[in-house]
Amino acid sequence: QKAAEAHLAKQVPDPELRAKLTPDYVIGCKRILPSNEWYPAISKPNVEVVPSAVIGIRPDAVVGADGLARPVDTLIFATGFHVTDIPLAAAIRGRDGVALSEVWRGSPQAYRGAASPGFPNLFWLVGPNTGLGHNSIVFMIEAQLNYLMGALDAMERTGASRIEVRQDAYEAYNEHLQSRLADTVWNTGGCQSWYIDANGRNSTIWPDFTWRFWQQTRRFDAPAYVMTNGSGRGPRPHGRREAAQIPG
Repeated sequence: QKAAEAHLAKQVPDPELRAKLTPDYVIGCKRILPSNEWYPAISKPNVEVVPSAVIGIRPDAVVGADGLARPVDTLIFATGFHVTDIPLAAAIRGRDGVALSEVWRGSPQAYRGAASPGFPNLFWLVGPNTGLGHNSIVFMIEAQLNYLMGALDAMERTGASRIEVRQDAYEAYNEHLQSRLADTVWNTGGCQSWYIDANGRNSTIWPDFTWRFWQQTRRFDAPAYVMTNGSGRGPRPHGRREAAQIPG
């Protein structure tokens, strides 16, 4: 935080402009974007920083909450991301026809960021709580791919045709994730970010070292799953089960 503030003071000598550019939240609460060009560009005489919400757009101007209409030629929207209201989740249906979006109810969660109970044979990459504010997502994708290959190997080895994460494993995993996130800057930094979903839950960020995610996924943990229609371990599930399907 102090290093960032010192860098800002060095790059932006104008105290009024510097005050406008100083966040009122803890560094890291939102994604940090390193740049050698941002402060010099924003300090140019033909640039105006307006710390005011936009309340209206006219054919030739933008109206701010300060009541002023500023003439513009082009609008560039940089308003963030939608990562928790996933349209595809409404199309994915598991057993009994329940949609993934109905299960999540605005707060996506998964086991190892890849599987949910009630959706047999469904695994995905870059799932809930695999996002990073401190490393490369490619590392997480590679770890999940390795984990998924382990699941396929386990199914082939046991002759199983269906695999589904156990409810207790799923719940324990997500409870641990949220407890780890509780005191992090992503939850307590004082900002509004796309890490937090509409229910106030952090559904996006992995809360630990990336090597720990690799450690958890480098071997497929078959006891956390029920594999059926073969010689798989664990009890045969009751009732009708169907593979999760994506229409079309």
